[in-house]
Amino acid sequence: MSEPVRLSKRMSELGLCSRREADAWIERGWVRVDGEVVSQLGSKVLPHQKITVDKRASREQSERVTILINKPVGYVSGQAEDGYTPAVALVNADSHWEEDTAKIRFKPSQKRGLVPAGRLDIDSVGLLVLTQDGRIAKKLIGEDSTTDKEYLVRVRYQKPGRLPDKDLQLLRHGLKLDGKALQPAKVDWQNEDQLRFVLREGKKRQIRRMCEAVGLKVIGLKRVRIGKVRLGALPPGKWRYLRPDESF
Repeated sequence: MSEPVRLSKRMSELGLCSRREADAWIERGWVRVDGEVVSQLGSKVLPHQKITVDKRASREQSERVTILINKPVGYVSGQAEDGYTPAVALVNADSHWEEDTAKIRFKPSQKRGLVPAGRLDIDSVGLLVLTQDGRIAKKLIGEDSTTDKEYLVRVRYQKPGRLPDKDLQLLRHGLKLDGKALQPAKVDWQNEDQLRFVLREGKKRQIRRMCEAVGLKVIGLKRVRIGKVRLGALPPGKWRYLRPDESF
């Protein structure tokens, strides 16, 4: 027989919600196991047991928003640090993109619990996801995430001539950061000074450090896609809602 696991962990594995959401729902008595309400945090279940959630939990989840920002240089992805402004400060009525087609009206309460699903460093620009939905955060930044991210990276080679093909191959696979081998990446030239990177992991300043390892200096870095969601025509400093018909 399989070993019992924490109910909140099992709910997360099933894609019902995040572990934090699961704990909140359990405390409210919104979770049933084989038809019986379970309200004790830390309760365990067996993999074959049936888990259902109250309609109130589903309704609360459906009201949560996910926001896409075209982050400019100078904003940090998460909490304010060293006097820099967090990207969530851009989320207000004035900076809402006029061409957003989502039928959602902005309310300041939508900023409550809005967290970045992945980082974009202070010197980088482009698509940043902020979400109240733990399922989306897990999909984009969870340990088992397979969602790829696409970047356009302007570079300058700091040695004579052009980057050798062997070093381009090294960018694709073979580099290590912090003593750990990086996953394979797609890396191709777009023009003489711009590379396109597609990654499935997101270590701190990963692309910049990868480029440094082969003698390239990053002049500019822009994220243009996460999974199936593209930055598109969203202007710098503006934001829009993730639409119901969009999926990462």
